[in-house]
Amino acid sequence: MDDLDHRLLGLLRADARQPVAGLAAALKVSRATVRARIDRLVESGVIAGFTVLLRKDLRPAMVRAITMIEVEGRAAETVIARLHGFPEVRTVYTTNGRWDVVAEIETESLEAFDDTLRRVRQIAGIASTETSILLSARKAVL
Repeated sequence: MDDLDHRLLGLLRADARQPVAGLAAALKVSRATVRARIDRLVESGVIAGFTVLLRKDLRPAMVRAITMIEVEGRAAETVIARLHGFPEVRTVYTTNGRWDVVAEIETESLEAFDDTLRRVRQIAGIASTETSILLSARKAVL
């Protein structure tokens, strides 16, 4: 990736719906160059996908939380594989320090969250967990 790719990605992060002509004008290159760059970034996997962000008032009230997980012995890969089977687990991170794995969980209600957390805690190889429910975003990177 070169400087042009980085500048193109910055513009797409700000507004991925910009027309190719607008991107080309902002970057001072041809539309064909922008289209080719976007296609190459998608094909190479740099751009992994496109999404739609909804206004907060249109989204259902979701319960989101971060669960820190301590894993027994060498069970990390097994625990991570099991977490992948939970549709409520949005993201799984490995980390250093006291916690071995961090899971981002999202459910439609507190009852569903309670059930999900109970099932996560029952995974063989998990020694302990600590969970923090996310209240409000003060800064979000889109």
